[in-house]
Amino acid sequence: MYEGGFGHRGEDCTFETLAKGSINPHEKFRTKAMRWITRKNVRVDRVACPWLIQRFIDPQAEFLFVSEDQLLERARQEGAIPFDATRLSEVKLNHRGERCTFEAILEDYRLTDPALQRLGLIVRGADVRGQEQVSPESVGLRAIAHGFAISGITDEERLEREFPIYDALFEYVRQQVSNESGSCD
Repeated sequence: MYEGGFGHRGEDCTFETLAKGSINPHEKFRTKAMRWITRKNVRVDRVACPWLIQRFIDPQAEFLFVSEDQLLERARQEGAIPFDATRLSEVKLNHRGERCTFEAILEDYRLTDPALQRLGLIVRGADVRGQEQVSPESVGLRAIAHGFAISGITDEERLEREFPIYDALFEYVRQQVSNESGSCD
């Protein structure tokens, strides 16, 4: 897990308990892996979010992929936190205005690293139609995600194969942010 991540202490961390405020999702210690659930046929945001979660929130996080019509029921059955299901208003970790779910997770889990914020813009531009202009890297990330989507591999395989791309992209933006903060303009 990258520096600055947060975990969970072991209570049942579901969307109901998070919404009620009875669990602090930002606690630094936890004893069991969090379970997360989203729509199947993952693309940009639904790959970027699991990457973010495993790298900065819970390295043992488990991910489930189901059809959208089964999402809320399966979330309840599995004790999983649903994310990125824009047609379901009950899902808290979702697009917010023009911002993508990756950015909602950054906000809710108080991940303020400037490189992660920049990566959030890249993900938004790749994921949200009409937002491509927010980052020059977005169009390329969208093309990569589309290539994986049409390759015929499972959602789990997509995560496995795409996480190294997000690792490299994160290092790239970290270097950019570092160079910008060190310059004297």
